[in-house]
Amino acid sequence: MNKARYTLGIDIGSTASKCIIMKDRIEIIAKAIIAVGAGTTGPFRALGEALKQAGLTKDDIECTVATGYGRNTFADADEQMSELSCHAKGAAFMFPGVRTIIDIGGQDAKVLSVSPAGKLINFLMNDKCAAGTGRFMEVMARVLDEDISSFAEMSEKSAQKIDISSTCTVFAETEVISYLAKAVPVEDIIAGIHRSVASRVGNLAKRANVQSPVVITGGVAKNAGIVKALGAEINAIIHCNEYCQLNGAIGAALYAYDILLEEENEDGQED
Repeated sequence: MNKARYTLGIDIGSTASKCIIMKDRIEIIAKAIIAVGAGTTGPFRALGEALKQAGLTKDDIECTVATGYGRNTFADADEQMSELSCHAKGAAFMFPGVRTIIDIGGQDAKVLSVSPAGKLINFLMNDKCAAGTGRFMEVMARVLDEDISSFAEMSEKSAQKIDISSTCTVFAETEVISYLAKAVPVEDIIAGIHRSVASRVGNLAKRANVQSPVVITGGVAKNAGIVKALGAEINAIIHCNEYCQLNGAIGAALYAYDILLEEENEDGQED
């Protein structure tokens, strides 16, 4: 029986560190998400948690690939890979045939167009403003004094439509405070926030020429209210699963396995 081969992908974002361990490129055996990212202990904590979960040591990992905002600062990686390439590869693995990937991270939003084979064709990114990102949602949660994890459920109780029209986080914050002063129900404000994010990201997706199937990734994808609003905005079914925030790390772990195969092929040719 052939020995199992383990690869590790770590996605070091601006606000979270995500780690995946894969066995033989086909099975995810460990996952970890730590809610702090580049420049903190987050990456090493995520690595330690994933190894513990898998019952492995670093010596058991044959190749590690780092991706994300802080990928160049992770000394334990064998290689670094673009987050765009990793997101494309991870999404194609989780959702074969995907053509559009919408990734909403802590500090930016990206829309990736991929080929039927899962290769990155083109992308658009909003990295100039926090509106439509995880940071925007965190600001809104602070203003409302609500747990962000409850937003999706609360938005379902909305009884009237209100608009958060500002595309700037600072001005949107002022709008929300104004609604609170007018005693507008929090559920209605949250639903308006979801539509605001959907409008911002939806415009980016439309510029990228959305093609179905569409997949959403990133931490904000865990908010079903935003996923629903975004689907309505771009008139498409948006696919998501439990690994949405780990997509980049999955792609990195897959690339790590590809690196092993390339090295073996090179060794075989030399022999």
